[in-house]
Amino acid sequence: MDIKIQHLTKSYGFQKAVDDISFSVSTGEILGFLGPNGAGKTTTMKMITNYIPMDTGEVLIDGRSVQTGEMQRHIGYLPENNPLYPEMPVMDYLAFCAALQRVPKADIPQRVREMVRVCGLDIEKHKKIGELSKGYRQRVGLAQAMIHDPAILILDEPTTGLDPNQIVEIRELIRQLGRQKTVILSTHILPEVEVTCDRILIINRGKIVADGTAETLRAQAQGQQVLHARIEDGEPGEILQALQALPSVALVDFLDGAAGSGFLIESRPNQSSNRAVFQLCVQRKWTLCELIPFETRLEDIFRNLTMN
Repeated sequence: MDIKIQHLTKSYGFQKAVDDISFSVSTGEILGFLGPNGAGKTTTMKMITNYIPMDTGEVLIDGRSVQTGEMQRHIGYLPENNPLYPEMPVMDYLAFCAALQRVPKADIPQRVREMVRVCGLDIEKHKKIGELSKGYRQRVGLAQAMIHDPAILILDEPTTGLDPNQIVEIRELIRQLGRQKTVILSTHILPEVEVTCDRILIINRGKIVADGTAETLRAQAQGQQVLHARIEDGEPGEILQALQALPSVALVDFLDGAAGSGFLIESRPNQSSNRAVFQLCVQRKWTLCELIPFETRLEDIFRNLTMN
């Protein structure tokens, strides 16, 4: 199911938590929803799920408003604070959640067993939730979000409290789910976003400041292509002059600490120099040991867009 957010706004007193934002998410897409604390991520997710009312704007799921209350059954939601009933055993809690989501009574045992398997809860399934570690509680939260097999998953910090092995497992689970479902994923673990998400949306002070793939955001932030080339079997000054003469090259300089064999090559706008550098080395019979593009880190992009 597709989600379409139109001019969504939410204020708390005089502060606008979400300020007239619009975006869409397609079926089979995993959207990474990023932003600093207080940027409006959780508020937006709560409005998408109709957990809190919006001031203005609309959230449409397959063209139908969530405000009617009819579309909530298609949504699985893992809130940031993952509210659970600590006195309930895991199996009983999941069965209770399945009943709340109107899973047919005859199907509830099978759905509970499936979620226990998928979320790696088998060895803890007979314990009370209050006896579980934080990581296993997070798994229970994921299981309740998926118990009714929703078409849409809204996951607010789903890997909080998980150890590295568990993070990898849940990340792979989310990727598998994203092939058939629409997923909005909020997290502060930026490498996780790159590995898991198809697209990244960054919000700051209630407004969208970036929207695109990791590669697109890097290209926008970086501007011209920058290459690090390590070239041997030639005189450094001669290599420098030859590189500067290439039509696609705007600027060349020795790379700091590179003993004459390392070069920084900045291409002209909207041009790539990879092929030209390679062909030059072949013609001059120089050895091209490295040709590595410099990439702007997602962490740097995030900081540049949100540090204001």
